[in-house]
Amino acid sequence: MPDRADHTHDSTWTGYLRPDGRKGVRNHLLVIYTVECASFVAQEIAKDEPGTHLIGFPGCYDNDYAIRLMLALATHPNIGGVLAVGLGCEYTQPHRIAEAVRASGRPAESFFIQENGGTRSSVAYGKQLLASLRARAGEDAVRVPMTFADLTIGAECGGSDGTSGLAGNPVVGRAFDRLVDLGGSAIFEEVVEMIGLRDLMVSRAASPQVAQQLGATYDKMLSYCKAVRQYSVSPGNFAGGLTTIEEKSMGAFAKGGSRPIQGVIRVSERPPHPGLWLLDSVPDGHFMQFGYTNPNDTEGIMDLVAAGSQIVLFITGRGSVIGSAVSPLIKVTGNTRTYQNMTGDMDFNAGRVLTGEVTMDQAADELLKMVADVASGQESKPERLGHREFFLMYKHQDTPSLEAGCHA
Repeated sequence: MPDRADHTHDSTWTGYLRPDGRKGVRNHLLVIYTVECASFVAQEIAKDEPGTHLIGFPGCYDNDYAIRLMLALATHPNIGGVLAVGLGCEYTQPHRIAEAVRASGRPAESFFIQENGGTRSSVAYGKQLLASLRARAGEDAVRVPMTFADLTIGAECGGSDGTSGLAGNPVVGRAFDRLVDLGGSAIFEEVVEMIGLRDLMVSRAASPQVAQQLGATYDKMLSYCKAVRQYSVSPGNFAGGLTTIEEKSMGAFAKGGSRPIQGVIRVSERPPHPGLWLLDSVPDGHFMQFGYTNPNDTEGIMDLVAAGSQIVLFITGRGSVIGSAVSPLIKVTGNTRTYQNMTGDMDFNAGRVLTGEVTMDQAADELLKMVADVASGQESKPERLGHREFFLMYKHQDTPSLEAGCHA
């Protein structure tokens, strides 16, 4: 473990013990709608309700990927209770979600709008159920000590510029090294932002088996990008100073730090043991000729949360105003100008490394201290502003191969 002057690694705080042994940093209630037709009622139920977050899937049809994602979010360690709301004729049944949540040891309720008299009566009924769930979640809460060894932290890039690969992502990568050394779990994703880095990815494998897994994951990603004729690079990246997709790839890969990659997990799959993990969110099997594997930053963040991340680090040189449902989002930028221009939204200025105000190690320790503060209950800026964005899309991805333990 690195020898450092501060005592960030000694940080402890109080979290919420869940029946499966995981610990949450929040005790949120979650309202889930199971079809777009139920979204308005679900939004009205969750509106102005303290500590209540909302997610939902718009499709009326069967999608195993979306169902696994919703179940993983509903049984996340940051969730203390769940209300599932459906219209009544969709494929995904809200009572099945509630059953899975109750099986995980949390209180849950569900109902169909069609069976409850429509909009007004359903909103009123939903709010009554939330009040009951809030009371039960509070009564059932078991507060226990937490350390970094109890954390799973995700990392996502968004709106990269020239400073992202020089400061923003490397500082997160250095913080990830610290987290792994302290016994925690770190997850980074966006395989589509690793174009040209196959050999580098494979060289980071913790074992020959993992090396084979990483190579196969890269090859699938490249085939997908070719099939849909899209690559993860945008006009905003070029305006921010990036010149090639390989340059962006190197910067994006830096958020993974330097520790060995323990393996590849898929969406809704938890890391089976501590360490650094790569999340593969690229579709399997057939390639849909529309959309993109990560159509927006929020989809990637939700994938990381579904993998069990209690907190997500979001690195953007260009700046962003999004937040996250279920798990707090901490926004990091390597661009001091962006931080000063959007100081109400951006949490951490890694650009000070480029100006010589702090070293990379000092910045990493400061960031880890911020993670501990947020884990102990301090709100990140997106939380304070009320940002709770989510995005669940239609996607085909095979059932995770490892024993994730999050499927109800």
